[in-house]
Amino acid sequence: MQITWTSKPFHDLSLLELHDILQLRTEVFIVEQNCAFQDIDGQDAKAWHLLGQTAEGQLAAYARLFDAGQCYAQVSIGRVVVAPAFRRFGLGKDLMREAIAHCEQRFGAQSIKIGAQQYLTKFYQGFGFEQQGDMYLEDDIPHIYMLRA
Repeated sequence: MQITWTSKPFHDLSLLELHDILQLRTEVFIVEQNCAFQDIDGQDAKAWHLLGQTAEGQLAAYARLFDAGQCYAQVSIGRVVVAPAFRRFGLGKDLMREAIAHCEQRFGAQSIKIGAQQYLTKFYQGFGFEQQGDMYLEDDIPHIYMLRA
């Protein structure tokens, strides 16, 4: 599957791209995970938005990227999501590789912190992230902080 990866600051997103991002995040984080929470959290304007799009322009994968000091003291990656129709193609791994690479290109080589859903611990460990601290609940979903040195 051919995916084109781009990252843009919030003000460079087209209205269609913003619509697709919000639609995908709502589909997965709110509807699929049955979690009522405030997805539009005031952080989008600070983020770089990593989009993985098909040749037809369909949003298949997405993540938010933050410079150090915006969410955590470290660079961070959040709202990591693959559209349900594209999960069987290994895009989660591609998305994380791209997110790390784009963080290094944008912010330099430094530590990256994530607040990961706990059941994905092993997935993120595969990219060099290590658990930091104990489990915490975020919107009633078990999470852990993880750091990639």
